[in-house]
Amino acid sequence: MHNHVKKAVVLGATGGTGTVIIAELLKRGISTVAFGRALPKLEQFAAKLGNPAGLSLKTGDVFKAEDVFMASQGADVIFHCASVPYHEMSSKLLPMGEAVMEAANRLGTRIIAIDGIYPYGRRKDEQPISEDFPKNPHTKKGKVKLEFERMFFSPRWSRTERMIVRLPDYYGAAANEASYLGSTLEAIAAGKPGMFVGNMTVPREYVYLPDAAVMIVELALREEAYGQNWNIPGAGTISGKEIVRLARAASGRSKPVIPVGAFGLSLLGLFVPVMKEIVEMLYLTKEPLRLSGRKYERLVGPIPATSFEDGIRETIQAIQSRQAKAK
Repeated sequence: MHNHVKKAVVLGATGGTGTVIIAELLKRGISTVAFGRALPKLEQFAAKLGNPAGLSLKTGDVFKAEDVFMASQGADVIFHCASVPYHEMSSKLLPMGEAVMEAANRLGTRIIAIDGIYPYGRRKDEQPISEDFPKNPHTKKGKVKLEFERMFFSPRWSRTERMIVRLPDYYGAAANEASYLGSTLEAIAAGKPGMFVGNMTVPREYVYLPDAAVMIVELALREEAYGQNWNIPGAGTISGKEIVRLARAASGRSKPVIPVGAFGLSLLGLFVPVMKEIVEMLYLTKEPLRLSGRKYERLVGPIPATSFEDGIRETIQAIQSRQAKAK
C-alpha cells in the first residue's frame, strides 16, 4: 500500500545521500525541507537545484531534538541522512540518533535512517547477503552502528514507524569525503594524481547515488516497508582498476592513481584523523560484501541499475562542470 507523502524533511541535506534524496523527492512533487547547520551551504545547494518552489530550508543542530522537532512540523516522513566523521563515531553517533528519534517520536512521524554495511562484520560464503544475514561486527565502527540499530528500533519510540536502508560504498556527483571513491574521482576529473583506498584488483559493489535515491524514496512511500531493514544494492561489482580506467576515459586525462593501504592511511592519519580510522575497514576492500536486492524486487520491482560506464561518466562530467565554475 502506498502512503501519501506530501511533505518530507531531509536531515544532513547537503551530504552525499541527502542531496540525491531531495532531488528525487522534488521530482515526485513532494514538498521537502532541507535541514542543515549552515544557511549559506543550504542556500548554495538550493541555488544549484534552481531554487525549486517545493524546497524550503531550515537550519538547526541535529544533536538537539527541539531543533529537529521544530523543522519537522507537518512532515509525513523524516530522512535521517546526517552522519558523523569516522573518528567521532563512537562518541557522537548515538547521541545524534537519540535526538532525532525523540523528535520523530514526539511528532509521530515516520523515519528512515540511511546507513551502511558495517554492522554485518565479515562475510561468510553466502553472497550476496539478504537483510537477515547475522550481524556480528568485529570493528569498532560496526559495533557502534549495531548499537544505533538497536536504539533506532527500540520500543521506546512507540509513536513512530521506522526503517533502516543499507547502502554499500557509493559514488556519484553528490558523493563527498564520506565516500571512499569521492576523492579518487575528484582527482581524476581535475587531471591530478589521486589515491585509491584499499585493494584495486578485487571487484566490489558500489551503488550510483541517483539509483539509491529512487530505491529509498520508493520504500518510503510503502507502508509495509516500515519496521525493518532494507538493502539498497548497486549494479554489480567492479574493481578499482576498472573504475580508474572508466574515469580516465570520461575525463580525457590520465594522471597516476596510487592504491593506499594500512601503512599509507596511518601516515595520512597524522594529518587527517579520519584517515587512520579507515584502516579497520580495509577488510571490506579485500573480502567485500555484496547485498541481495531480492526483498526489494519482491516489494517494489526491478532495481534501477545505471551501468558503471554511464554512472562514472556522468559523475566525472558533473565534477568537471563544478570545478570549471569554481575557477
